[in-house]
Amino acid sequence: MNQQISNFYDVQQLLKKFGFIVYFKEKNDMYEMMEQEIKSLFNFGLISNDEYLKCRLIINQRRTGNK
Repeated sequence: MNQQISNFYDVQQLLKKFGFIVYFKEKNDMYEMMEQEIKSLFNFGLISNDEYLKCRLIINQRRTGNK
């Protein structure tokens, strides 16, 4: 699949391609669920290692406020 991932919107769009639309009122809950879904996609071989690492980095940056 290997798409260009450079921001939080790209991570959301990647998840959306697989049928995951993640929204929680609490931002930390949303980030946690997104990380779990990204990890599942990676474990099943649906996304590359590069995509997985970029997604995790972007989610963690958003969580800590380093946009």
